[in-house]
Amino acid sequence: MADTSPYLVLARKYRPRDFTTLVGQDAMVQTLGNAFAQNRIHHAFILTGVRGVGKTTTARILARAFNYEDANGQHPTLDLSVEGEHCRAIIEGRHVDVIEMDAASNTGISDIREIIDSVKYAPSSAKYKVYVIDEVHMLSTAAFNGLLKTLEEPPPYVKFIFATTEIRKVPVTILSRCMRFVLRRITPEIMSTYLESILGQEGISFEPEALAMIVRAGEGSARDNLSLLDQAIAHGNGTVTAHAVKAMLGLGDRARIIDLFEELMGGQIGQAIETMRSLYDIGADPQTLVADLADFTHLVTRIKVVPAAADDVSLTPDERKRGAELAGRLPMRALTRAWQILFKGYDEVSRASNGLQAAEMALIRLAYAADLPSPDDLIAKLANMPAPAPSLPPAAPINRGSSGGGGGSASAMRVEAPRSVMTEAVAIQPATPQAVIQPAQPQPVVQPAMSTVGSYKELIALAGAKRDVLVKLALEGTMRPISFEQGRIEVALTEGADPGIIATLSARLQAWTGQRWLIMVSTKPPEGLTARQENEKRTVAAHAAAHEDPLVKAILETFPGAKVVNVKVRDDAALTEPEAPLPPPEEDDE
Repeated sequence: MADTSPYLVLARKYRPRDFTTLVGQDAMVQTLGNAFAQNRIHHAFILTGVRGVGKTTTARILARAFNYEDANGQHPTLDLSVEGEHCRAIIEGRHVDVIEMDAASNTGISDIREIIDSVKYAPSSAKYKVYVIDEVHMLSTAAFNGLLKTLEEPPPYVKFIFATTEIRKVPVTILSRCMRFVLRRITPEIMSTYLESILGQEGISFEPEALAMIVRAGEGSARDNLSLLDQAIAHGNGTVTAHAVKAMLGLGDRARIIDLFEELMGGQIGQAIETMRSLYDIGADPQTLVADLADFTHLVTRIKVVPAAADDVSLTPDERKRGAELAGRLPMRALTRAWQILFKGYDEVSRASNGLQAAEMALIRLAYAADLPSPDDLIAKLANMPAPAPSLPPAAPINRGSSGGGGGSASAMRVEAPRSVMTEAVAIQPATPQAVIQPAQPQPVVQPAMSTVGSYKELIALAGAKRDVLVKLALEGTMRPISFEQGRIEVALTEGADPGIIATLSARLQAWTGQRWLIMVSTKPPEGLTARQENEKRTVAAHAAAHEDPLVKAILETFPGAKVVNVKVRDDAALTEPEAPLPPPEEDDE
């Protein structure tokens, strides 16, 4: 006679019933084992973790452990190999002393009042009355507050077990009253072994590649993996094959994905589009294809940084071998650039009315960007170009100090404007056939004697050297010098300036120079610009001059959207050693 009992899904059929069958949570099991062995059993527990890692299952096993009773009597234990008197009823969810409540549908204070009223009564048959509240973060604020007193000082026969996926939404007043356990995602190695054992018990054949795809898609959740396995068995008509899993999940062939990645990184856009079309024709989703390419880009980057990542059991043989080869060939600059393009392309495909078109445009962008030269290489090529016509001014040096070799974007670069504009101390010598880049020798800086200050500019530098931000900002932004001589300064204050800064400046100068200074505030209307306004004016002029340099123009035309940054202004006199020593400027005073 055929079996007419309803089918039980794998996630329920193989649900762990004791801690020996609970997979991937060894740290929690060890902690609980020590607590039970020492009879230090807490009255409240909170279990947190992502979906499907065993929070509710752990709560039921704990309820069994609390109320374990055999022929020798009641004694809490984690050794549940032999089923106790109350175990069957607890496993089936019908024990009168183990109350399970779903906080998602019982969120109010009235539901918590029922718990508060019922804890007054002792358990009917078991040793402990156990309250299991699932998704506890869904309780209202009033419900949490109503539970606080009972949770802190419950009767000795009451235990609370909370489960949640959103631990941050649980008030700290609740967390501080509970023993907290974080259930981890199950690693691919453990999950693969677990699924293989279940397939062995079911007598179902499988392909290792198919199992690796399921483990990757399950993302460390036992319930998700078992649900996908159930679906794969049904889709494959009693077997688990890679072809069936690919069709079920809408995945492209992993080997074809790697082929597509290699074609894109090699700039072979025609072949790449054909490969993508063929994958699309056999059922692969465009958004999934872009996600798979991003996933493989991340894998290659990981292997490049951590070679041991290639040993992951959830990877296919192609991913291990070819991923390691690509990690050795591709520079980090190209991988990070590919990731950014694919990351943005994924969002574009999700919002596009025609996903295939958006995916193709994203791949075309990636293929053309894959072999772009870095800013470093481009500057070297431009430096080796023939000299401009005699009518044009000579090219100014280019700063390469910030371009580096690892950036893949040319959205910003440091350049040097002609004659009166300079950046970092790097020069290109046009006298040799090939440009030679060598650092310029820094100008010697002599520390000034702090007993004298010869000008308003030296006064600003002195405030910077003394790290007196208040005085320095006032000298630069709220004061305009009228006259300056040793021991006497006349300034005009801008509108809204703090008059108290005058007394502060006088005290600072006396401390810094060892002599008294007379500081007068002019009654005449202030004329001219403050030091900060003059610096801003020079900076604007320097940027304008930098944009007129022929080599800078060539760089900006080659990299659309690039811009000139960090232009430093110098006087002609700065090329020679200054007559009077000046304090060194602050690091951020450019």
